[in-house]
Amino acid sequence: MISSDDSTGAPRKPEGKCKAMVVCFILGLGSLVSWNSMLTIGDYYYEVFPKYHPARALTLVYQPFSLGTMLLLTYYESKINTRMRNLAGYTLFFVCNVFVLVWNLATSGKGGIVAYIGILVAAACFGIAGGHVEGGMVGDLCFMCPEFIQSYLAGFAASGALTSLLRMLTKLAFEKSHNGLRKGAILFLAISTFIEFLCIFLYSICFTKLPIVKYYRSKAALEGSKTVSADLAAAGIQTKTHDHDLVGYDNKHGERLSKKQLFLENLDYAATLFLIFLVTLSIFPGFLYENTGSHQLGTWYPIVLITMYNVVDLISRYIPLVQWLKLESRKGLLIVSLSRFLLIPAFYFTAKYGDQGWMIVLTSFLALTNGYLTVCVLTVAPRGYKGPEQNALGNLLVLSLLCGICSGAILDWLWLIGKGTF
Repeated sequence: MISSDDSTGAPRKPEGKCKAMVVCFILGLGSLVSWNSMLTIGDYYYEVFPKYHPARALTLVYQPFSLGTMLLLTYYESKINTRMRNLAGYTLFFVCNVFVLVWNLATSGKGGIVAYIGILVAAACFGIAGGHVEGGMVGDLCFMCPEFIQSYLAGFAASGALTSLLRMLTKLAFEKSHNGLRKGAILFLAISTFIEFLCIFLYSICFTKLPIVKYYRSKAALEGSKTVSADLAAAGIQTKTHDHDLVGYDNKHGERLSKKQLFLENLDYAATLFLIFLVTLSIFPGFLYENTGSHQLGTWYPIVLITMYNVVDLISRYIPLVQWLKLESRKGLLIVSLSRFLLIPAFYFTAKYGDQGWMIVLTSFLALTNGYLTVCVLTVAPRGYKGPEQNALGNLLVLSLLCGICSGAILDWLWLIGKGTF
């Protein structure tokens, strides 16, 4: 049994919150850094595969595999070993990075349909890895403190900011050298590979043994969660749950809810996440790469836009830490997410009539609302539920988010209508 310090059976809450937040940030970084590296070196792929719309095609391949994996794992969430799920995801990220590196060397960085298919296969595998990690980590963190989710989501955005800033540095360093874009791409992949290896180490050894993480997982086990058993065993804690262990952990209903009931109760939150990423992915990154025209920045223009998006997205995810700036109204979150549809005509007319300064401002606003609203929803929604329900709800919300991403990636192709470039 888990040791406790009061009549409710709750385990003693230790210190170490800051260390856990740092690890969550790095794990969030590793959850998207590989995929963001693929997107950020888009200018390299446009040079090698100019006729295949790589920014749009890679996203369109990645998302269905990510969504399909997430859908399957969400359905069986309560029966899945979360530790093995997350480790499998980070390990697949690592293996895929190595594959892309070897594939680039094997094809000598040349184009052609065979080389392109290899890149698309890697994108599909990245999607499968993302489906494992994103829902598994968010579900795991939903029964811990909200700051852990915020740090993990900030790591998401940091992966984009890091890759974008590195892209600018590599472009400066290699722009005039022979095969400069390829050298920069190889450097990106090498950095991503190292980060994924670091995540495997941190999650398998360090995160599991942090006292505050053991506390929250022990608490979830007492509430009836079976998904944390392997992590607790790895930390040297043996659990044995019975019905009486649930005393003192009443949720707002006093009874266990099914996934369907959870989804219906939180339909507005799910819709908010869906709409946020539907709008974002209908613009980013395809529109920013292909539909913004030519400006004074030349080949730097899409790189600057992508970098601004990622940096502002990262900053915006820290805004909800200031309590009076955090939007917690369910109706308010839904209304704001719906209002973001106005960004679609705004981008169209700015690309057609505006200059590059206005496009940079608009891209920054897209990122600001994306990161801020995402953190608000995922830190507020799990309140009031027991551990098993919080885990299930986290998976359901990530599934809604991925549905929005997949739908947005499909709608992004509509910008090509009338361009004669299909």
